[in-house]
Amino acid sequence: MIPLFRTIRVFSAALSRPPLHPLDESVVTFRVWPNDLDVNLHMNNGRYLTLMDLGRLDLVVRMGVLRTLRRRKWNPVVGSLQVRYRRSLLPFQRYNIRTRLVGWDERWFFVEQRFEREGDTVAAALVKGLFLGPEGRVPTQAVVDATGHPVDPPAMPEAVAAWQEAERVFRDPGASAAAGVER
Repeated sequence: MIPLFRTIRVFSAALSRPPLHPLDESVVTFRVWPNDLDVNLHMNNGRYLTLMDLGRLDLVVRMGVLRTLRRRKWNPVVGSLQVRYRRSLLPFQRYNIRTRLVGWDERWFFVEQRFEREGDTVAAALVKGLFLGPEGRVPTQAVVDATGHPVDPPAMPEAVAAWQEAERVFRDPGASAAAGVER
């Protein structure tokens, strides 16, 4: 099944599924098709990233902000992500993608996404993203408020804080030398 058909399926299904609160978890189910495979005959690492987009699409649609996003011309943009692949997904296996918003600051949303097969995590990712509009970056709280369920951000998970520190060092190589980190 090509990504376009999956996108249409996820979008259509999201419109009829129960709405989600900003801190609820979205779950979408897929199957590994032959066009998802790499030369090792398991799901290609790049395909995980494409499918993660669909998990986030389901979350955004079901949170009820799609009309606001379109009307205000706010578009989601991924700033960075971190993925940990643990096990392979093989041809025709079914799996779930679990997506949830784990926190936000004034600029970024932080989303956790997990690929699960029969209850086991096969891959886990953290995604950092924001929304851009005609005037530039959209404040995260404005997007949360647009859900109709305004909520304060939860405490930032330790994994996100550590990842952001690693990104700071990566962005500024001089900082790692000053901190005594070998390159």
